[in-house]
Amino acid sequence: MESQQPVRYLSTRSDAPPRTFSEILLEGLAPDGGLYLPTHYPRLDAATLRSWRGLSYADLAERVLSLFIDDIPAADLRDLVHRTYTPAVFGTEAITPLTPLMGFDGGALSLLELSNGPTLAFKDMAMQLLGALFEYELGRRGQSLNILGATSGDTGSAAEYAMRGRAGIAVFMLSPHGRMSPFQQAQMFTLAEPNIHNLAVEGVFDDCQDVVKAVSADLDFKRRLHIGTVNSINWARLVAQVVYYVAGWLAATDPARGGGGDDQQVSFTVPSGNFGNICAGHVARMMGLPIRRLVLATNENNVLEEFIRTGTYRVRGATDTHETSSPSMDISKASNIERFVFDLLDRDAARVAHLFGDLVPSGGFTISAAEHTRIAEFGFVAGTSSHADRLATIAAVHAGSGRLIDTHTADGVHVARHHVEDGVPMIVLETAQPVKFADVVQQATGVRPPLPDAVADLEQRPRRFELMPADAEQIKTYVEKHAVTTPR
Repeated sequence: MESQQPVRYLSTRSDAPPRTFSEILLEGLAPDGGLYLPTHYPRLDAATLRSWRGLSYADLAERVLSLFIDDIPAADLRDLVHRTYTPAVFGTEAITPLTPLMGFDGGALSLLELSNGPTLAFKDMAMQLLGALFEYELGRRGQSLNILGATSGDTGSAAEYAMRGRAGIAVFMLSPHGRMSPFQQAQMFTLAEPNIHNLAVEGVFDDCQDVVKAVSADLDFKRRLHIGTVNSINWARLVAQVVYYVAGWLAATDPARGGGGDDQQVSFTVPSGNFGNICAGHVARMMGLPIRRLVLATNENNVLEEFIRTGTYRVRGATDTHETSSPSMDISKASNIERFVFDLLDRDAARVAHLFGDLVPSGGFTISAAEHTRIAEFGFVAGTSSHADRLATIAAVHAGSGRLIDTHTADGVHVARHHVEDGVPMIVLETAQPVKFADVVQQATGVRPPLPDAVADLEQRPRRFELMPADAEQIKTYVEKHAVTTPR
């Protein structure tokens, strides 16, 4: 790979001077309300990808992340990455095994296993690294950090497990009261570490996310209490997810496994509610990874599918947000879509600021017909899945391959089946272990997923959480009372 210009980071909403990775690491939104993206995407060529074949996941992560990070010493970045991506944490040497669904649809689909981490969900892939990066950077600065986040399910537990017990860090995680699966609730609410605070909000996920954005928009409060975020609006978390797209492509195209080698295109199907997971795929594709299609799968809350299909981004309110059996995607206002729209509109920050700062709060916007046509040029197609589809897909996968999958992965498999192309491997990103949604899996198959020994008594453990209204001022009062304020 030829020498490339250092990557800096800019906001999707302004032309403020670009910043370094470490300068934006502890932030979520930019001060103007936008999201951070690199000034340019580093380019991958065939020779580079060929040289990465056979690397361990940790070595691959080091190579990919170093393209985006030049202000953390190389030896330190290597140490952070290699302490994160270990078999002890992720249960397998491969970290993200690629598993063909043999006996199902003729073996046309493969699962990229992303849920072998401590909370049994794909969010661990980025969150475990984020915890290490945060602790490292806070140590360099001699600062503390109060993390404010919103979760529809798996983000919260992944963040809390990554940050629990870390010096100088407190976590305040908002979740929609009663809208997560019993296992998801138990994973979060049973944590006893004093630096973890669970706030169950009366509302839906979008209400939680709105509170986080409102608090982050109070720049004085944010700076005074050192407020940061671990949601997928945090760039560091998103760039960590780029790594597993590269790992998936390398595995699917490996000639030793019957793959087509350097010129082989691969498609990815991604269950996505907030657009963060598939946005990482967009970044990988912009870097030159040979991705044919990025297939976005939603459940009944299809705000993203509607945008891909029609060009209209239509935000729904709480009363129009369906409670589904794939609850982590019960989202009707997807923050990360702003990053893609920024690229789609040729990085016109003023227009993006108008669309997302002025129009989205009032209900949404529609791009032009010509701009909508360009979405396909970025490889995007989309589809939806229903509860009946999930049940049928879980049952069919189990009958054909003997494998149990969770409800969100089932959304992905259902949609992927409609976009398989001859000669193009189709990889579905697995999102969670089926035990996290055991009732639905059992309903579909008659088989109850077994609990891993480490969490066998999880749902019986004592719980600790605060029930709160969806009110930014009351949340701020709680955060200020319990914040970590003593510098390290």
